[in-house]
Amino acid sequence: MRPAWICLSQNTQILYFIFFLSNYTQAITIQVERSTITAPVQASALFSVDITCTGTPGITWMFRSVSRQHSIAAWTFGGPANVTEMYEGRVQTHPNGSLTVGDLRLHDSGYYTLTVTEASGSSKDACMLLSVTEVLYEDIQYFIVFIIVLGLLSAFLMLCMWLLNKLHNYIKAWRQRRRLPGIDLR
Repeated sequence: MRPAWICLSQNTQILYFIFFLSNYTQAITIQVERSTITAPVQASALFSVDITCTGTPGITWMFRSVSRQHSIAAWTFGGPANVTEMYEGRVQTHPNGSLTVGDLRLHDSGYYTLTVTEASGSSKDACMLLSVTEVLYEDIQYFIVFIIVLGLLSAFLMLCMWLLNKLHNYIKAWRQRRRLPGIDLR
């Protein structure tokens, strides 16, 4: 006696095979808008993602850098987010799985990993790099010093022009007095 699946037609066997593959293969897709994000200190960074999968997935965001690694937040679609104490008040989770980190600090630079896990146990990761830059005020300081030096230089030049004008007027008056007869110059 032959097994039951052999008795099925070839088309039916192909349909069962496609059904099997669609249910037991990884059906998670994660689209990342930008894989590298640069933001200044005290700003916010949006890790924008678009997740498609079958069922209700679990979302987990992790942070990794050279010196440390820790969890940021975890939630399921439609459920409340469980944000770690370190990021409490600085993190905003979005219904589509995206994450916003506010009030950035220099030590927030590193890799942010999103893990999407289905109820069946299959999962997929996406990684994004955040580079937090410090706003340097040296350029502004140099500009202010440059403006002050230019102001002092222009004030000095105006003083010199005023003194030269006074000297010119004095010499002109002295020459006129010298040319007039009957004026004693001693």
